[in-house]
Amino acid sequence: MRQGQGKSTIGRALAAGLVVGLIVGACGSPTSSATSSSGAAASAGTAASAGTAASAGTAASAGTAASAGTAASAGTAASAGTAAAMKIPSAPVTINVLDVAGNLQLTKGMIENFKAAHPDIINNVTYATATAPELAGKLQAQQQGGNVQINLVLTGTDGLSAGIKNNLLTKVIPDHQDMFPGLMDNYLAPAADMQGLAQGYGIEVVYYPSGPLYEYNPTKVTTPPTTPAELLAWAKANPGKFEYARPANSGPGRTFLMALPYLLGDKDPTDPVNGWANTWAYLKDLGQYINVYQTGTTATMKDLAAGTVDMIASTTGWYVNPIILGTVPKTTAVGHFDNMTWVTDAQYAVIPGGVSADVLTADLDLIAWMLKPDQQAISYDKGYFYPGPAVKGVTIDMAPADSQAALKGVVPAEFDQWITQFPKKTSLPADAQVTAFDLWDKNIGKK
Repeated sequence: MRQGQGKSTIGRALAAGLVVGLIVGACGSPTSSATSSSGAAASAGTAASAGTAASAGTAASAGTAASAGTAASAGTAASAGTAAAMKIPSAPVTINVLDVAGNLQLTKGMIENFKAAHPDIINNVTYATATAPELAGKLQAQQQGGNVQINLVLTGTDGLSAGIKNNLLTKVIPDHQDMFPGLMDNYLAPAADMQGLAQGYGIEVVYYPSGPLYEYNPTKVTTPPTTPAELLAWAKANPGKFEYARPANSGPGRTFLMALPYLLGDKDPTDPVNGWANTWAYLKDLGQYINVYQTGTTATMKDLAAGTVDMIASTTGWYVNPIILGTVPKTTAVGHFDNMTWVTDAQYAVIPGGVSADVLTADLDLIAWMLKPDQQAISYDKGYFYPGPAVKGVTIDMAPADSQAALKGVVPAEFDQWITQFPKKTSLPADAQVTAFDLWDKNIGKK
């Protein structure tokens, strides 16, 4: 394998075993078709439709409690392998789920499995989607009106950050720690670091190493860039042919933004106000050669497929999932920068403030269920947040058969080596992430 440039085509066989198990250190995509972000064929603004069974076609039918080929236990809601006593609401409830991260691709099967196994807790689930920037406004309006209709939110770090900053979320940890025994010990090490970003206001349900990666048309980009300087030079020589989406609503966009301080040697990669001088200067220079900043990742994928651009920012999941879905050609190649640092990513289940006691009970039971290893295996999906599982002990052979078949031959074998080879850092914490997005919107994306 060629190191440094990291060029790969999709005709590589899926490496045996679980990639995540090889990770040592501290994100990562969906890919969510995602966006929001954080991941695969649909950006946060284009999350899986409410009527579509999410995870690689593996959502269990209403009459089936099986998940990922393993019979689900109706009596326990084990949290990542550790049994937690289920609590039963006074009457079965309807849960209205809002997805702002494309997360239903990964978790809808888990939710439907729980509904089938526990009609005494949940009698119906409705699904809706929105973009991450819309989340705070929706929750604020309902909470101020005293009528909270959104019962559970599936979000990336973008929506999580906005929810925490605006005090819109229910504190889960330590307030309901009894529902999640051994939570941190059961997460993969870098996933545990990402759980810390939730500050107790959410529970991480999927994880991936994310990026920064880029994907490109190999017939147009014959010498893939190995450094940000080389990318800038290529963009200057090929104006309008490189693209990344608005970071506040794009997993690849925000990963690219948060990874540049490490690549460019900024003073403090965790401080976008005082520590990113090199990054902001670089993005202004690069912006001279970018025609448009798309509002979500899916739009950049379509531009690449149409030949409008020849190279875009990407992540592991955003590379894999659109190829499986046919959004981009199978000939699309993927690369990385020399000496990169992975900026890891995750998606979370969060509970809006103001839900009823019964809904809160059902939400907690459901989230604990989603951390069971057999349910986590569903998150392999079609690579949207590749690999996907956040907890230990979940291997690819536990995934649904159609997920295994979809991923085979599409996931580059190099992904395993890159994930092991390069260090990992978590995404920015909530306040810093919101600040970085605001600064980008005002100073870079305003054009």
